[in-house]
Amino acid sequence: VLGSSPVTIVVTSEADTWDIDTWDIDTWDVDTWDVDTSSRPGSAQFVDWDKMPEPQQPAQLPRDILSKPPKELKRLAREGCWASSHAGRAGLYPRLIQRVSCRLVTPDALVYRDVASRLFGKPSVSSHPLPEFLQGCPVPTYCLNPRGVTALKKILICVGSLFPDITYSPLLPALAALLLHYSEDEAQCFESVSRLLASNAPHASYIDQSFLAHQASCMTFGDLANKHCPAAHKLIAGASDNVLEVYSQWLSWLFPGLPFAFAVRVLDVFLLEGQKVLFRVALALLKLYRLSVASAELEGTDIKVELRAFAQNIAEHVTANKLLERAFGIRLFSRKEIWLLQMANRKALVERGITMVQRRPSFHLAVDMQNFSSGTVTAQEMRLIWSWIPERFSLFPPLLLFSTSQDGCSLQRFYTCCEGYEPTVLLIKTTEGEV
Repeated sequence: VLGSSPVTIVVTSEADTWDIDTWDIDTWDVDTWDVDTSSRPGSAQFVDWDKMPEPQQPAQLPRDILSKPPKELKRLAREGCWASSHAGRAGLYPRLIQRVSCRLVTPDALVYRDVASRLFGKPSVSSHPLPEFLQGCPVPTYCLNPRGVTALKKILICVGSLFPDITYSPLLPALAALLLHYSEDEAQCFESVSRLLASNAPHASYIDQSFLAHQASCMTFGDLANKHCPAAHKLIAGASDNVLEVYSQWLSWLFPGLPFAFAVRVLDVFLLEGQKVLFRVALALLKLYRLSVASAELEGTDIKVELRAFAQNIAEHVTANKLLERAFGIRLFSRKEIWLLQMANRKALVERGITMVQRRPSFHLAVDMQNFSSGTVTAQEMRLIWSWIPERFSLFPPLLLFSTSQDGCSLQRFYTCCEGYEPTVLLIKTTEGEV
């Protein structure tokens, strides 16, 4: 059964400190790695193998797999070509990540060894807080053993030291934890994470590194959900006071929300295709969630909790293969179009006063539903209408420009009152009471 083992999550606060043990770092030559599906990867030192799901069927990976055209490689990843071998992933992940285009000066394994030896000492035990940008973020440990958990903390601490510009990154701990399962040592895992952080590929990104970037991604997901999952979107809008707040949790459905066997299948494709994969899988989860519930069942429930629980128990509904099939069956925008949408959302957030270095604030829709009053729509109808508006516009409070009850029925006056304002929403109620 996929994903039968629970995921351990550590939620950190600014005051938390950790006991860091230091071990000698072994070296490993990726070029001499032998694909043996019966063996465990070098990361065995970090993994509790009693928790790791066994590969469904043994398979040999061809040595020339990375020489295949990009389209073919993506197809193989989506179909789970290397999902049948832990050793296969351990050999492929570092080589895939080496292909990621990144900044010229990017910290690598040698830098990690130097910084780790200075930070943690040899062979003493010392206490170090996790980076401040992880405050309140979940740190999933998946199938890591105590030694692996300690290694994960050391990697995150070194990331905080070498990437001082990161101010908020809820995805980072989960990616580091997953990669550590298939890394030969801490230094290799750090280098992989470092290259994903330093990616400079056009119109693509892997890891958001500020609250501004993260919130723009959340708003973009909301726009995509409205377009591609209208039934689920309407259901959520009817059950939640704040749709944007629900969608701000979308990454937690994937990491650490999904069981390990599902999460690592998402990672297989993510390393090749970037953040667009995460949008796809989250949309597929949203579609599946809508099929599993009825509107009446959501009355009085916390929709955010329900969605997280659904992701955690996804193996009861579909296999990992079926989830990815559904995800890649969605006719999504191009990578460039999604990037442009994120930039538009980012601009709207900046206009609202959100900055790169801002702490994570509470977020609310701009319509005060408790004090809302209209002769055309009810407060609940207005909440649904407001959820249909692109996220970058729903951030701002609505201003009533024209009302026939106050301004009469002159078309010229209507145009005069609305001139210079955009975008606008026009609500019409017929004499039959239809809106």
